[in-house]
Amino acid sequence: MNNQSHNWFEAQALPEFDQRSTLRRWWDGASAWRYPLLLVVLPTLIVAAYFYLVAADQYESEAHFIVSTDTSGNGATSGFGAMFGLGGVGSQNQAMAVPDYLSSHEAIADLSRKLDLVAIFRRPEADILSRLRKPNPTPEDLQRYFEGKVKVQHEEDGIIELTVRAFRPADARAIADALLALGEEQVNRMNRRRYRDAVAQAQAHLAEAEQRVSQIQGRMTAYRQQGRDINPEASGETQLRLVSSLKGQLASAQASLTAMDGTINTSSPQYIAIQRRIRSLQSVIASQSSELTGNSRTIASNLGGYENLRVQQEFGAKNYTAAAAGLVKAQDDAARQQLYIVRVVDANMPVKSLYPKRGRTVMITFFALALAYAIGWLILAGVREHAA
Repeated sequence: MNNQSHNWFEAQALPEFDQRSTLRRWWDGASAWRYPLLLVVLPTLIVAAYFYLVAADQYESEAHFIVSTDTSGNGATSGFGAMFGLGGVGSQNQAMAVPDYLSSHEAIADLSRKLDLVAIFRRPEADILSRLRKPNPTPEDLQRYFEGKVKVQHEEDGIIELTVRAFRPADARAIADALLALGEEQVNRMNRRRYRDAVAQAQAHLAEAEQRVSQIQGRMTAYRQQGRDINPEASGETQLRLVSSLKGQLASAQASLTAMDGTINTSSPQYIAIQRRIRSLQSVIASQSSELTGNSRTIASNLGGYENLRVQQEFGAKNYTAAAAGLVKAQDDAARQQLYIVRVVDANMPVKSLYPKRGRTVMITFFALALAYAIGWLILAGVREHAA
């Protein structure tokens, strides 16, 4: 009887023992997965919950443009840049100033005067993690947030790509249009500054040449007034013609007197008259010749000073002409090198939100955590094996 009772109790206890073993095996199995669940699955679920339940939609507007210049006379270009008149290395360096400006404090300040950036980046539909946190951000905080929403990239083919993200489609397009307008204003400012710098030196040379010509003309006027001769050169030529004419008359009279020798008495009135004429001509010639070269106030002296001034005047006039031509050329070159923005693709009105990329972000999070967990598990297993 006792044996039978003992066997019956054992039979009743056996299922309970098997049940406990099963529960223990299940718990051991679940414990083996608790770390992957805690370190991989749970964070992935949290990220998925945020992106699918909390994260706000963000819309992206995109625009493409190039900064171009007239390259006529500066050598040929090839490829896509030549199609739009894009210049060489200098033009590319100048074009780089536009994306630099669009990402600067100055551009953000200029943009803030056109649009309420803080209100745009703090829309009610924006989630707490993606919105601009501070209602009154510092310029540095606003720029950091702005750089996360606005991207300006200069491609190898010369095209500048502008992308803007916002919580409303109209906001994204408004920011992109405003930035394009600011870029055009910046290019215009650069053009005015470049034009002033390029033309200023030529204008200075022209003003200097004009002043030189004016000074020489004043000296010539004073010289004429001092010598009481409006044109010493013409006066000198007139005086030379007069002396030459008198010398011709003297030669004719002397020839006549020579012809009379031996045929007419030297005491005859005709012979005496010719002698007197010869002496008179000699006296006039001597007087007129002394006016040409006799002293410091002669025509020759006046003409030398006048010729010196006239040479200076001619040189100044040529210098002035060259300076005027240089100014025209500098103006033409500066006008030909003016920069301007060519809009390849205008800012679009987005229809579908492209951000956040929910599925992609969740998958990247899961695989990154799984890879990190696997690496950690392998390292820990190696340490245990080495310790054993």
